[in-house]
Amino acid sequence: MMLYEFGPTRSIRARWMLQELGVEFDAVSVDLTQREHCSPDFLELNPAGRVPVLVDGDLVLNESAAIVIYLAEKYPDRGFIPADLKLRADFYRWILFAVTELEQPWWRIAKHTHLYPKEDRLPAEVALARRDFLPMAAVLETHMRGRNYVVGDRVTAADFLVAYTLDVAEEMQLLDECPALRSYLTRMYARPCAPRRIADIFRAMRSGEVSA
Repeated sequence: MMLYEFGPTRSIRARWMLQELGVEFDAVSVDLTQREHCSPDFLELNPAGRVPVLVDGDLVLNESAAIVIYLAEKYPDRGFIPADLKLRADFYRWILFAVTELEQPWWRIAKHTHLYPKEDRLPAEVALARRDFLPMAAVLETHMRGRNYVVGDRVTAADFLVAYTLDVAEEMQLLDECPALRSYLTRMYARPCAPRRIADIFRAMRSGEVSA
């Protein structure tokens, strides 16, 4: 397998899943700062021009959540996707919650604080996105009180996806009122196969270290 990735992006979700599975893969860095994601070769893999992209034989798959789910389902014996139907429904529910209710607001914040050209940034969008994010974070905060994992009583692929989503939110100082989520983040990133946290990757990039 090959994973096309770039340090602090949603590539982390796919990398985390692969590392937890312990399967061999080749990492291919796609430097977004050098616009390598716009090269003809990369656009053949993903016309959307975004990372991550997983190549597994003749399968070329983009979208980080899809990659995580695919890998969990490819190796069901590893236990990262629930076998029980009701637990699996909950598994999908929290993955979709993370990529819609949590990720979309902080993605809007990122666009209007540093991704868009300065003339296109709208401060009001940042305030609105925060207002959208906070009550949804409170929903997950309540769910996680007294729990170690998002679904059931053991770690699943949903945890790797949710933890990364929350780590971005933490970088944006959106979790100040969510002690259960911050504790959950600490536990998840303490796992032996966890990737580096976003703050550590950014520090490494600023110092010129390899970002993966």
